[in-house]
Amino acid sequence: MRTARFTLDPAFTVGEVDPRLFGSFVEHLGRCVYTGVFEPGHPTADADGIRGDVLALVRELGVTAVRYPGGNFVSGYRWEDSVGPVEDRPRRLDLAWRSTETNRFGLSEFISFLRKIGPQAEPMMALNLGTRGVAEALQLQEYANHPGGTALSDLRAVHGDKDPFGIRLWCLGNEMDGPWQTGHKTAEEYGRLAAETARAMRQMDPGVQLVACGSSGRSMPTFAAWEAAVLQETYDLVDHISLHAYYEPLDGDVDSFLASAVDMETFIEDVVATCDHVGARLKSPKKISLSFDEWNVWYMSRTEEQVSALDWPEAPRLLEDSYSVMDAVVLGSLLIALLRHADRVTVACLAQLVNVIAPIMTEPGGPAWRQTTFHPFAQASRYGRGEVLDVRVDSPTYGTQKYGEADLLHATAVRAEDGTVTVFAVNRSRTEPLPLEVALNGLGPASVVEHSVLADADPDARNTLAEPDRVTPHAAEGTALEGGRLTAVLEPLSWNVIRLA
Repeated sequence: MRTARFTLDPAFTVGEVDPRLFGSFVEHLGRCVYTGVFEPGHPTADADGIRGDVLALVRELGVTAVRYPGGNFVSGYRWEDSVGPVEDRPRRLDLAWRSTETNRFGLSEFISFLRKIGPQAEPMMALNLGTRGVAEALQLQEYANHPGGTALSDLRAVHGDKDPFGIRLWCLGNEMDGPWQTGHKTAEEYGRLAAETARAMRQMDPGVQLVACGSSGRSMPTFAAWEAAVLQETYDLVDHISLHAYYEPLDGDVDSFLASAVDMETFIEDVVATCDHVGARLKSPKKISLSFDEWNVWYMSRTEEQVSALDWPEAPRLLEDSYSVMDAVVLGSLLIALLRHADRVTVACLAQLVNVIAPIMTEPGGPAWRQTTFHPFAQASRYGRGEVLDVRVDSPTYGTQKYGEADLLHATAVRAEDGTVTVFAVNRSRTEPLPLEVALNGLGPASVVEHSVLADADPDARNTLAEPDRVTPHAAEGTALEGGRLTAVLEPLSWNVIRLA
């Protein structure tokens, strides 16, 4: 195998990593909430019903912004149902997932959960612009954020939450371009509604941060035209536009699946180009940031059959994908793609947090454990803080059906405030180790702190209830730094974290 190479130089950077790049997502879908985050009576549950074992894993995962309550669920969501005495909350049909929502876990419980995670966790609240509109958005904003002295802020205090929730980041609806979305709209219809909602919310609080709905995926027939039309209405009123992307090996095309980040990077660059074109047309100096607020590996082809068979159960087992080593390597590559565009992607949410296409799994009344995908995310969140260095790889390539020739090496690097540099790298080859050589220019004397690898002789190996620690990162051997040159060998089909002090 030919050696893959790149150079690191602190003079060439992409941008500072926003901590919200390591966000996640809690939707009222399947068992994400009930028997996931929230299970009164569980041996580890606290007085509020939050599972302590899950809370510990969420802290270890290192999530920041957490998007709530959907997702498709939000387009039928009545926020009033989720507040006040639990015994008075109504049961509702959730059209998105053909389930019954009990509302036992609601807005107050969600905010309490975030506060228990720690100060790094902040709410990212999605508004229902499918079946509702400006008035309901303002009512929720007043209930959640106004200090007191009004009907809705005082009602929050009566409900037991004297202090405001302080929600700064708001999504103006969800996937409104999708025909599957309750209240689906054209770009023009949605753009007008989003602009009206944004304008009104800023009257209450000029400092809110708002995310307009972009396309549900790059494959949507209205992609780019949708963004252009929405931003024409909202450009000066919003801070971010959203992107959503999920990947799976369709029709057994594993080679393309391993190169999924090629599509993600193209998606990001296309949306940036569209945003900047609208900005140029409007003669605006403002730059719109990107909120990649849904992304993951998701075996979506199995989902429609699962959902259509449901008869309005409570918290059914839905979308509980079990992730392999291969899935974890792809997820790591997607993290690299996000970091490589940290100058414009300032929010990102791994969908979702627990049980539903998630890095954390639970059994009702039983244990919680880390999926294979837990490890790349936790390592990226821990070591991916700082300034992203510009990485241009010279790599051997391989052929893919979807993306043509793709690099076997996918990599980025982040320099922390203390000068520590962390290299994140994926070897996409399923059979061959990949020699790597990195030239360090202007970074001063350095040494290798560790080289951690997630790989396995069985690419289908996964963590399960029976074997929760079957797959964990291990130390690589032979990685060295001499004369300003880092050398390593990346195992086949592997996620690598190389830390330099």
